[in-house]
Amino acid sequence: MSGAELSILGALWVQGALTIVLLFVLGRRRVPLVTENKIAIKDIALDSSGWPEDAQKASNAFNNQFQLPVLWAIGLGMALYLGAGWLEAILAWGFVSTRIVHAAIHVTSNHVMRRFAAYVAGFAVLAILWLVLLGRIITMAVA
Repeated sequence: MSGAELSILGALWVQGALTIVLLFVLGRRRVPLVTENKIAIKDIALDSSGWPEDAQKASNAFNNQFQLPVLWAIGLGMALYLGAGWLEAILAWGFVSTRIVHAAIHVTSNHVMRRFAAYVAGFAVLAILWLVLLGRIITMAVA
């Protein structure tokens, strides 16, 4: 396995770890509210609007890890299959960096314009990754 491929696996691991950390943050914000009877289960059983703002921020940050990161992971799977190089590794780490910033903003200040900027940066990196992969696939098909 090449250094670039190992680097991509590292980025995938960090993204997975980010998701798990956000799940722990979510649990730390929600569980005490239920165990201390500050939130009735019937009030949150079908709708998350009953949670206080901090719990909703953590929930939204966690849920966001199952949106763009899914397309990113699929792209990295394709890159690894095709024999990924350092460009894909750089894009992998660029994306995961934007997700860390996005999640940090989400669970703290939740400043919408900063969070949106992090989202757009991540989307741009993801789009570049997919365009690079498309170029490689077309090149392989033509060759």
